[in-house]
Amino acid sequence: MSPSALARLGLHRPELRAWAMYDWANSAFWTTVIVAVFPPFFSDYAAAGLTPNEATARFAWATTMAVAIVAVLGPVLGAIADYRAVKKKMLAAFMALGVAATLMMATIERGGWEYAALLFVVANIGVAASQVFYDSLLPHIAAPDEFDRVSTTGFALGFLGGGVLLIVNLAWILSPGTFGLPDTVAAIKLSFISVAFWWLIFSIPLLRRVPEPPRALERDETGSENAIRVALVRVWETFHELRGYKDAFLMLVAFLLYNDGIQTIIRMAAIYGAEIGIDRNAQIAAFVVVQFTGIPCSFLFGSLAGRVGAKRAIYFALVIYTGISMLGYFMTTTWQFFALAFLVGTVQGGSQALSRSVFARMIPKRKSSEYFGFFSVFEKFAGIAGPALFATSVTVFGSSRAAVLSVILFFIAGGIVLTYVNIAEGEARALRPT
Repeated sequence: MSPSALARLGLHRPELRAWAMYDWANSAFWTTVIVAVFPPFFSDYAAAGLTPNEATARFAWATTMAVAIVAVLGPVLGAIADYRAVKKKMLAAFMALGVAATLMMATIERGGWEYAALLFVVANIGVAASQVFYDSLLPHIAAPDEFDRVSTTGFALGFLGGGVLLIVNLAWILSPGTFGLPDTVAAIKLSFISVAFWWLIFSIPLLRRVPEPPRALERDETGSENAIRVALVRVWETFHELRGYKDAFLMLVAFLLYNDGIQTIIRMAAIYGAEIGIDRNAQIAAFVVVQFTGIPCSFLFGSLAGRVGAKRAIYFALVIYTGISMLGYFMTTTWQFFALAFLVGTVQGGSQALSRSVFARMIPKRKSSEYFGFFSVFEKFAGIAGPALFATSVTVFGSSRAAVLSVILFFIAGGIVLTYVNIAEGEARALRPT
């Protein structure tokens, strides 16, 4: 690819390409484990003996537990990483935790939903915590005017990487005999193994090529203090300091609200589809549609942000998501599930990538891990209310349709708060000395 083409994509330096490859690496986990294969596997196999509603509720609570743990740990881990200058080491440690838990998913037995839920929680902690340190590296390798392009390109590579492996997994699952596998269950378990190795191998470029940002001590710190104690002090100070970065804080609140809707759709789509009778193979094929629709659309969102601004591009995505929720409420057929998958693919990567890059522009670079720790808190709490609403709805009403429609409220509320975010002022404030 020519240097000018790489520059347009935000991949014109080796460290940018290596950084973006981690999206390629961990997206296999998001697509195969979180979204496409594990939810119906949990419902049909690990939770065999439970009713569909009971399986849905247990999966939703496992999801809630995982994101809550990372939400609590995120800022402290981020502060430790900034203080010790160990962003890459922390990323590698949690990546290894997630890889190990994913690999062990191949040992899940029929009816062993407790063990399956435990591995799912641990693997989620691994991928979500590693993402904190991955995101926090962005301000250190890219200039502010490169953030949108680099972030959206990372998501596009994630869609491509996750989609490629998902196609392979789909081939195994649809026709296990062709590949010498005894049955569909064996194919699914092999898929989990493939995700673990994919995630591990394609994390290597980041660990080798992206430099560790320099250590930045705060006032009165000597560098020899207890890291955990310093981290707790820093988290408390950063929490109060965050209020002084008004636009960054408002962006977090807006992101908390509208991302709750996004994460609910991502995490609950497969289990909801299974509940209303969508065939498992059709679900996996639909998620392939999401992946490969997301590749060009993520690039398009980067271009759209350059023309109309990141805020307007996010607004556009929220309008599409509102329509997705309305259509999801009435969904009854497989072709409707595919139509919704296409719509999700058009906006999923762009909306999240631009949220990441907008926030990165409005925070002080020296404390990027701490601030992205709080970004993780808001992101993870955004993954709590939606699944919890699903679990409650299933328990109370015996149906998830009411929860699907209620997701619209998150998009409306997030869009309203986003109107008060002044990105230019936020960038200027981040550059002022403290």
